[in-house]
Amino acid sequence: MTDLLERSSELAALDRLLAESAAGGRVAVVSGEAGAGKSTLAAAFAEAAGPRAQTLWGACDPLLTPRALGPLHDIARRLGGALRERITAGARAEVFDLLLEALDRPPQAARPVVVLEDLHWADEATLDMVVFLGRRLALCRALLLITYREEEIGADHRLRAVLAGLPRGLVRRVSLPPLTPEAVGELARRAGRQASEVYDVTGGNPLLVTEVLAAPAPGVPPTVRDLVLSRISALSPPAREVAHLVSVVPSQAGFVIDRLDAVEECIDRGVLTARGHGVAFRHELLRRAVEESLSPVRRAALHAEILAGHAGRASVEPARMVHHAHHAGDTAAVLHWAPIAARRAASLGAYRQAAAHFQQALLLAGSTGDRDRAAMLEEYSLAAYHGGLTPEALEARREALALRTGLGDEVRVGENLRWISRLSWWLGRPGEARDAGFRAVEVLEAQPEGRELAAAYSNLSQLFMLRHDVERAIGWGVRATGLARRLGDLDTEVHALVNIGSAKTLSGDLDGIAELRRAHELALAAGLDDHAGRALVNLASFAVDGYELTIAEETLERIIPFLVARDLDGYVRHLLGHRARLRLARGDWDAALADAEQALDGPPQPGGAVVPAMVVRAVIKARRGAPGALDDAQVAADHGYPTGEAQFLCPAAIALAEAHWLAGDVERAAIEAKKGLAVAERFGQQWFVGELAFWLWRCGSGEIAGAATPFRMLIAGDWRGAAAYWRERDCPYAQAEALAHGDETAVTEALRIFDRLGAAARAHVLRAGLRERGLPVPRGPRRPSETGLTARQHEVLALLAEGLSNADIAARLTVSAKTVDHHVSAVLGKLGVGSRGKAAAVARERGLLRDPT
Repeated sequence: MTDLLERSSELAALDRLLAESAAGGRVAVVSGEAGAGKSTLAAAFAEAAGPRAQTLWGACDPLLTPRALGPLHDIARRLGGALRERITAGARAEVFDLLLEALDRPPQAARPVVVLEDLHWADEATLDMVVFLGRRLALCRALLLITYREEEIGADHRLRAVLAGLPRGLVRRVSLPPLTPEAVGELARRAGRQASEVYDVTGGNPLLVTEVLAAPAPGVPPTVRDLVLSRISALSPPAREVAHLVSVVPSQAGFVIDRLDAVEECIDRGVLTARGHGVAFRHELLRRAVEESLSPVRRAALHAEILAGHAGRASVEPARMVHHAHHAGDTAAVLHWAPIAARRAASLGAYRQAAAHFQQALLLAGSTGDRDRAAMLEEYSLAAYHGGLTPEALEARREALALRTGLGDEVRVGENLRWISRLSWWLGRPGEARDAGFRAVEVLEAQPEGRELAAAYSNLSQLFMLRHDVERAIGWGVRATGLARRLGDLDTEVHALVNIGSAKTLSGDLDGIAELRRAHELALAAGLDDHAGRALVNLASFAVDGYELTIAEETLERIIPFLVARDLDGYVRHLLGHRARLRLARGDWDAALADAEQALDGPPQPGGAVVPAMVVRAVIKARRGAPGALDDAQVAADHGYPTGEAQFLCPAAIALAEAHWLAGDVERAAIEAKKGLAVAERFGQQWFVGELAFWLWRCGSGEIAGAATPFRMLIAGDWRGAAAYWRERDCPYAQAEALAHGDETAVTEALRIFDRLGAAARAHVLRAGLRERGLPVPRGPRRPSETGLTARQHEVLALLAEGLSNADIAARLTVSAKTVDHHVSAVLGKLGVGSRGKAAAVARERGLLRDPT
């Protein structure tokens, strides 16, 4: 132990969070390099908390493929009850609810402290659990303490997105730096060592300092490996054998071993420590040093010994068995345990881990029969699809299709074709999707009617709905619902009802809106959360596309909390992009940008799912004249164009046309507008047709038929009518665009709106046009051009300088606290300062608190 020197402030911070959790849950995020003392700090905090807290420990291990919900298994063993009974058999949602129930204690009870260690090794389901707890922790009096190694998570590690998504007001980050030379010197003096020598070797790493000072030799070993091996060399052969055996078990939970005398010697000599019901090395660095000192043959033999010793145990964890089987080179054991581990992981929502297990088995399954291999490929494809590995899922389906075709299993052939259709659409290949979809129907119609055929009908209905081919979407949807009802297949029936309601809504039939709402309620009552979500996701996105903004607002307000509560994050991210589009239209650009960034801050999604968010980010940058607008618009086009779908391609084309036009490249703007218009006209989407026609008209082309009302009015010269249309719908930027084509008074009003919105690039173009025409040019806002601050950000800066909190500023400006957070961050960034106090000081010094207009 390092006596926790230089960790008192961190302990105090954790203690404050524990106290604050009496009013609602809190999260402590403890980070540092390997050996920085994260676990030691957590243990010291738990000891200091005493009876005030019940500490529940769970840890992630560096297995070949991480255990699904590994930390929760550790916690369930401690809590017992229904959680322990259901964690191996229950659905993930049930298990998460049981955990939350266990954490919901009366005020007088000991406060639950959930410690999740080493989340840099976490599986997908464990990270989902952190998201789940983070969203609900305010409802219970508990402290969630997370640890991870800073050097183990790269820029694209999902843990970063998980931590960023935790409620800011509930989170405290605690970073553990190395010990200072003074602290190391104090510890060295106590041990009778040379302080400088110890610090030079350890760099102040607490673990290394502890190990060096515990070494019996007077010198300082040059490496951790030398240090731990010198200690092991002093053990008796039986104890050394135990240490070697434990070294190949990557576990924070402790490895149970029955060689008592040898185990006691290892503990007495400080090589191992008691952990739960077993023993372990005190730190992963020490374990790994011993493991890496063994020859490959010796390591394989030890893994085989562990595998054999655990094979008959009822409570064995399949992921651990896969790990040891792989390192033992035991192909038969891998083929036995990997599918079991995969199915366990999939049942808990750890789909990427499930896919990894299936993939490992498939690599070794050369002698497996075609039927078994096809079945495993289908399971792997499903796990990969749910895990966001769409290309891998498609490739597996194609291989399974070839095997099923050779076996003459026509029902499975048809099912695989339907999946190939679905996966092809997600990858932006709509033509291939339709071809496979029709082939699936053709194959399955030659077989006795079954659910597979109903699903194939509904798949075609969905594909045609996405193409705005209303007649065929409804036709195939009716076929699907009729067959599904005869078969009692409610799942497929609701899926098809969503397609039918969506198609009607797209055609302008108001009955479609009611049908989508009814489909949502039917799915909700049946527990079909995905279908319930899709119904209103479609309604909200269609309403934004068609500028039915009131319907969009009402639907978004209802469906986003529903999706968040059920952790349907793919839908949430897609809808955040559409809410960003709505807020962009309403003129709340900072809130729109915050939504867009949140939608984009996560694992990559295939196809066009996050194109709406990409478009909003690009458009706001373009209108503000911010750098990177064209690059962002091109990224949106790179994602949207290959899909061939109007909902993704047209907004990307609009954004790219606008960005090029504002950059002065009229020719390129026209090219992109024409690309989008060809698709919009084919799909018959009048709003996309209208906006793209507007850009072509602005670039010098004539009127285009089929445009939505306000665009048609403006192109025809009725700028007053177009401006009034947009004003009634509270769309200030579109209103200003119409006014910009009017008389001098109207242009002055347009400039005022552009300036208020912070649309510096658009205002610049309009002022330049006035100068060319020899007309008076109203002066623009001085402060934004000097500081980069928008008019709204000047307001926030002034209130910040008054000493108001973000909540107070939000109340004063009648906006959300999240929007104010975004404004404050932007203000600090543009002023180049790191605190609110410095921002206020800079504002006074530079005279920025005067009226910016």
